[in-house]
Amino acid sequence: MPHDHDHHDHDHHHDHDHGSSLSEMELRVRALQSLLVEKGYVDPAALDEFVETYETRIGPRNGAQVVAKAWADPGFLDWLRRDASAAIHSLGFTGRQGEHMVAVENTADEHNMVVCTLCSCYPWPVLGLPPTWYKSPAYRSRAVIDPRGVLRDFGVELPEATRIRVWDSTAEIRYLVIPRRPEGTEGWDEARLATLVTRDSMIGTGLARPAA
Repeated sequence: MPHDHDHHDHDHHHDHDHGSSLSEMELRVRALQSLLVEKGYVDPAALDEFVETYETRIGPRNGAQVVAKAWADPGFLDWLRRDASAAIHSLGFTGRQGEHMVAVENTADEHNMVVCTLCSCYPWPVLGLPPTWYKSPAYRSRAVIDPRGVLRDFGVELPEATRIRVWDSTAEIRYLVIPRRPEGTEGWDEARLATLVTRDSMIGTGLARPAA
């Protein structure tokens, strides 16, 4: 479900480090992790590094391939617009958390951002593990109320004329943002284009890296 925001500016502070309320399963995982650490089977630092690597680098590579192909192949982009699930599945990226996908495109006039206001629904097959801030109550509530302020906290300043649409991810539908293609990338192949696509740009809280 989209939420439209035009010319909204607020001064609330947003802390990306807010924790999220834990589900019963998450509490069990935490308890198991604590037990393994206590017995010396798991190194907390190594585990944190593994999770960080999967969240920010390994996980989002699939989505980066989808975006890069959409930038380079107009036919694939059109397929994404019509049936994102089928187009993404054609690249081999499937899973229960990404069965029903919708692709939304950023343009000069419109910027899209994704949130899950009820929990933390997230397209794992294309983005990997959801970042901690995505699951936090602060982000889940403020993304809808003050999306421009949230973007500013992430370092994204958009022109006042740019319309912001916030998409509420659910158990039935997950969203993938197609960020704007950076200038100066004409003639680049898909592999090179993919290096410019970040996880945050596919959530909408960031932009693609510049060509430079």
